[in-house]
Amino acid sequence: MSNNNDQNPDDQLPPEEIDENADEAQNDPQDSTRRAVYGWLISGGVHLSALVLAMLAVFGVPKILEQDTPPTRVTPIEAPPPKVDKPKPERTLEPKVEIDAPTETDTPSPVTNLDVPVENTEREAETDSTTPKGREEAMADSEMGGSGFAIAMGAGGGGAGMFGNRSGGGRKRAVGKGGGSPGSEGAVEAALKWFKRHQSANGSWETDKYYQNCTEGAKCEPGGDSKGNGSDCNVAMTGYAILCYLGAGYDHKTPNRYKATVKKGIDWLISVQKPDGYLGNRNYEHPIGVMALAEAYAMTADPELRAPTQKGVDQILAHQNQEKGAVADPKADAKAAGGYASGGLGWDYVGPNGRNDASVTGWNIMALKSALAGNLNIGKGMDGAKRWLELAWKAANSKAVAGAKGDKEWKDITAYDKSKFYYSWHSDTDVLEGEPGRESIGLVCAIFLGHLNGDAMAESLANTVMAFQVPTKYPANQYYMYYNTMAIFQMGGDRWTKWNASVRDMLVGAQRKSTDCFDGSWDWGAGQFIGSEAGRVLTTAYNTLCLEVYYRYAQVKDLHKN
Repeated sequence: MSNNNDQNPDDQLPPEEIDENADEAQNDPQDSTRRAVYGWLISGGVHLSALVLAMLAVFGVPKILEQDTPPTRVTPIEAPPPKVDKPKPERTLEPKVEIDAPTETDTPSPVTNLDVPVENTEREAETDSTTPKGREEAMADSEMGGSGFAIAMGAGGGGAGMFGNRSGGGRKRAVGKGGGSPGSEGAVEAALKWFKRHQSANGSWETDKYYQNCTEGAKCEPGGDSKGNGSDCNVAMTGYAILCYLGAGYDHKTPNRYKATVKKGIDWLISVQKPDGYLGNRNYEHPIGVMALAEAYAMTADPELRAPTQKGVDQILAHQNQEKGAVADPKADAKAAGGYASGGLGWDYVGPNGRNDASVTGWNIMALKSALAGNLNIGKGMDGAKRWLELAWKAANSKAVAGAKGDKEWKDITAYDKSKFYYSWHSDTDVLEGEPGRESIGLVCAIFLGHLNGDAMAESLANTVMAFQVPTKYPANQYYMYYNTMAIFQMGGDRWTKWNASVRDMLVGAQRKSTDCFDGSWDWGAGQFIGSEAGRVLTTAYNTLCLEVYYRYAQVKDLHKN
């Protein structure tokens, strides 16, 4: 230690840090002693502190831990695994986001691929050129109008989802799926232009005087008044024309090129409706007019149409025939099946009575079906119609029992057989009127009332139609063709493939294509079909409705009688 104190401090410092007072400090013995004492004190304090801390670490801390800290605290704890961030869902995949703000994707949806054009409200002004357009051009502008649904023809239905294929992308898809073509679509549009040119100023389509509205070149010929029933026929002709527009998706509310045309026709029907709701004077024209009003109401929910349409339906129910022996129930709803609690049947031109006419009954059933699409009250009308269909079909396919005058025996019919349907059946005498041949009407009624694929009635009637009523050239029996086109489309399969291959191009090829007022219509002539004397309006309406079959009624497959 003494050697350290005797050490010259100048030997411990670099030469550049030795100041000018170094010699003086070195020569002072008291100062040197004082520095030595301070150093020993500081060194001792540091060593003593280190010793105390060491003793505490060895002896004091274990005691404290042993008394106050649980043993588990000495167990090592593993570090938690690193947090993995879950990917957040893409907001653009939510349905609301797709509807409100659609985004582009690498794989477009099927709807995007359809390239459905955006509806142009300028069509509301009906700015058609007066020069007839080519069929392809007319077809290209067919995606417009229609806000509603597509009727499902089966016994069920009503409310939402009943008119969906009549416009826009639904119409385009239905044409492709059902076997339509650009030619058939062009023919529909050309026919609708023809109807527009021949609408009277009051909004109606006149059976015999429609030609007075011709404005382009050679005028069409006068029509017939259908055996002196001109005023009633005008109700039917106006109803037919409106149904053609509605069938293609053109209503009186949605902006479209025929909006004003359809509204004028509807307004005219309402203007000639009687206070009790009846249209015309017979049970034939009346349901056709009601059917047009009902479909317009179902497609648009126009509140102004509800009351007149319901009044028309009430008259259909009031004129429904009743089964022999049925007694009126005073407690029954007077609007349901003519006041009868049960026992309803079909309809005749006038009545109710015991004669059930297949043609008249068919239009009344279709009108009730359209009313059902608008959720209107149809009472027990369909129940009575089902009873008529069953009894009339069995009467047509029963055979006389030998030795028993007037007695008949039901011949069991399978789905592989052919069955018949007659013009009329008298419920009070069980007598059939006319010859078989109304299988087309019976088949449509069967489908409207719930008989479809696999059902013996529908299958056997369809077998008869395909065996004897497939049209091969124009002119054909267009009345049968109208009913059969609807029915065979619903049956589908090979039957529809064969039917469509014959009828579609036959009608497209027979349509008048010219620069005069005949353009877009079909020729007519006495003897072509029942009621052909009515003329060009009726012929054009039936053929147009045939070409609208792909989207006018939704196809309902594999449903059985409910």
